Amino acid sequence: MLREFADAEEMVAKLRPEVPVYCLRPALFRRATRRFLERFPGRVLYAVKANPQGEVLDLLYAAGIRHFDTASLGEIALVSGRFPEATCYFMHPVKGEAAVRDAYRAHGLRHFAVDHADELDKIVRVLGGAPPDLAVMVRLATPGEGALFDLSGKFGAGPGQAAALLRAAAAAGCQAGLCFHVGSQCIQPAAYRQALELSGEVAASAGVPLAWLDVGGGFPSAYEAPVPALESFMRAIDEGLRHLGPPGDCVVMCEPGRALVAEAVSVVAQVQHRRDQALYLNDGIYGSLSGTKIGTVYPVRLLRPSGPAAAETAAFTIYGPTCDGLDVLGYPFVLPRDARPGDWIEVGMLGAYAFGLRTDFNGFRPERCVAVADAGPAAPAVEAGLEVPA
Repeated sequence: MLREFADAEEMVAKLRPEVPVYCLRPALFRRATRRFLERFPGRVLYAVKANPQGEVLDLLYAAGIRHFDTASLGEIALVSGRFPEATCYFMHPVKGEAAVRDAYRAHGLRHFAVDHADELDKIVRVLGGAPPDLAVMVRLATPGEGALFDLSGKFGAGPGQAAALLRAAAAAGCQAGLCFHVGSQCIQPAAYRQALELSGEVAASAGVPLAWLDVGGGFPSAYEAPVPALESFMRAIDEGLRHLGPPGDCVVMCEPGRALVAEAVSVVAQVQHRRDQALYLNDGIYGSLSGTKIGTVYPVRLLRPSGPAAAETAAFTIYGPTCDGLDVLGYPFVLPRDARPGDWIEVGMLGAYAFGLRTDFNGFRPERCVAVADAGPAAPAVEAGLEVPA
């Protein structure tokens, strides 16, 4: 059971923590989950890679998530061990033979993604043929325009190859489908419509009715700038589905990760030393703040329960706690100019990837979690005039 506080400031005042503390916001998890469950026309799979923390999975499950996009036996075991009634989907296009066998036989997975004929052959061979409940989804490469990270350079079959794979999967006796990923932190809703139009062309070329259609993840969260409202993406998906016209029994799915968790978590780190315009924290790039090295800009605020901070601000270089000189954030934090040792800094928008990418390098690994009721130091969630009701 998570200890509960009104906000991070109350937590700091009561606990005076000398180790980093993650602040989880159950209300924001519920709000984000409800938006997808109510607005997406199909199954909502949570992409576990975005945040595999047990407390976070519990909050998402309590909010209504019952389907999980998993990429490894470790993630599958984590989810199935925690939620026996949940359904996992093996959406990594490249899997070892043991992983295929154990996922199907030991954990009950029935959905597998592929993007190459060798992967399809591997699955059918390992399982001794295609059981009637085996669903194979061919991953289609998409242009990746408008996304922070283009994922089709590593995974995804071109249209011709995807059509051939669809035919091969159906001929082997699999329930055949398509999946794609428009790219991480996609800010162009039209990318989903275009990917669905391409999916329709591939399915028509293959001559295979789709049993499954997965539009992937990529739904964005606001960091330093607003992003389009979720409704914009849902409208684009609806338009793409109408154009594609999948069979009535086709199961449509999506795989949000970042969009379900990013806004709902912050970390509170303590200032342990100041040297001129540099602050040394007990968290850094080997812990929760690796995203600063790839350009993710997080909202920050200084917490000082003992009294007010200066109104004037200054830019501070931020160093993490390890002995590595590379443990410096990718950009400065703008904070009250009198920031000093003993202050705390709350860094918001850390729900996505901060947990999964942290390390225990040098013996520093943030672990402690609490629940808080406020909204945190989050940036505006959507473009002006496109706000999504809570």
